[in-house]
Amino acid sequence: MKPEAMALLVPLVACAHALRTPPPLEKIAPPPEAGTRELLARADDAWSRRADLARADTAEQLYLEAARADPSNAAAYAGAIRAKAFRIGREKDGGKRGQLAADAVAVGQLCEQHAAPSPLCDYWLAAALGLQARERSATGHDALPHMVDLLRRAAAADPALDHGGPHRLFAILLLRAPGWPMGPGDVEAALPEARAAATIAPGYPPNQLAVGEALRKNGHPDEARAAYAEALRLATADSADPDSAGWADEARAALR
Repeated sequence: MKPEAMALLVPLVACAHALRTPPPLEKIAPPPEAGTRELLARADDAWSRRADLARADTAEQLYLEAARADPSNAAAYAGAIRAKAFRIGREKDGGKRGQLAADAVAVGQLCEQHAAPSPLCDYWLAAALGLQARERSATGHDALPHMVDLLRRAAAADPALDHGGPHRLFAILLLRAPGWPMGPGDVEAALPEARAAATIAPGYPPNQLAVGEALRKNGHPDEARAAYAEALRLATADSADPDSAGWADEARAALR
């Protein structure tokens, strides 16, 4: 799962804190068995083979080792959160998904503690908070203002991160969160955010999916169908990506 695939739905239920004091890095990251550069290279190689879910788990552990070897390396924390997100998308047990999401938030907080200021830390902590809100809905209301601040910072510092990810994830938040006065949801404001992501990376299917959703919710059904059709075309043309089938399914569902 990638951040753009999150179903960020925030029910208004009893509120729980989205952020808690994270454990020390030494408690969640195994002792490094190599230098940071080698660990990141091995993690990236395992991540590239993540169609085998065991490789995603290996990648996560190697990214965490790299973070422990160099706590100021934001890319190591980001890789670990990305791998956790992928595992959540393929985990059937709700309790395990919730724990993975909470662990991802903790890794994001450690990134903010040790490697900030970094748009990578801001973006991936926001993504982790969205995952946690989906799996543990009581945290959603508290998570929203944190996510807004984090994504705005990331978009200002590095809008091209993760194929326009800060704009894309912010658009999804605005589309799916409750509106004023209960939350920051704003479908009109979501459309320029989605379009900004698509301008940065028009060939990335999730950007077209975000544009399609924003257009549909703003009352432009024909343009929305065109965006969804483009997302489907791009996703089916990129079948090597393990996430492409999910993107294609989302586009097909929207086109029905």
